[in-house]
Amino acid sequence: MPNTKNIDQVSELKETFSKAKAVYFTEYHGLNVGDITKLRSEFFKANVEYKVAKNTLIKLAAEQNNISGLSEVLTGSTAIAISYDEPVAPAKVIKEFTKDNDLPTVKGILFEGEFLPGEEFKKLADMPSKEELLSQLVAMLSSPLQKLVSTLVSPLQNAISVLNSLKEKKS
Repeated sequence: MPNTKNIDQVSELKETFSKAKAVYFTEYHGLNVGDITKLRSEFFKANVEYKVAKNTLIKLAAEQNNISGLSEVLTGSTAIAISYDEPVAPAKVIKEFTKDNDLPTVKGILFEGEFLPGEEFKKLADMPSKEELLSQLVAMLSSPLQKLVSTLVSPLQNAISVLNSLKEKKS
């Protein structure tokens, strides 16, 4: 007979999987308390939720959401990084954190409802964020407009410089 705590956690995980844009399954065993605290604060800054859950409860919640392919990922100690807004945010935090530490390692990723193996983590970590993509788009859109304005203004500036040089010659 399952206890109410586990039932509540399965329902919470089920809701998390249905709402999340990305869920990163990580191996955290080997990090000390200070490192985990630092990692959690980095995730908090990036608006990412990071929690430890039992593999059997994660498997039950995934089955209730019709998510398959998690069985090879759910071995050993598992912590999940959940992003509701920016799907690549956890990858960027993990990439930055692993520069100084060997852990956490990404075992697998649930990305927009699709399961990806942990090897895809590096590709996602190198992707630009939504804000970076929007700024690139704005720069690409404004560049032709700036060129058009300078092309239209150029004849006026040339005429003014010719008039100024004529004025200087006559004075």
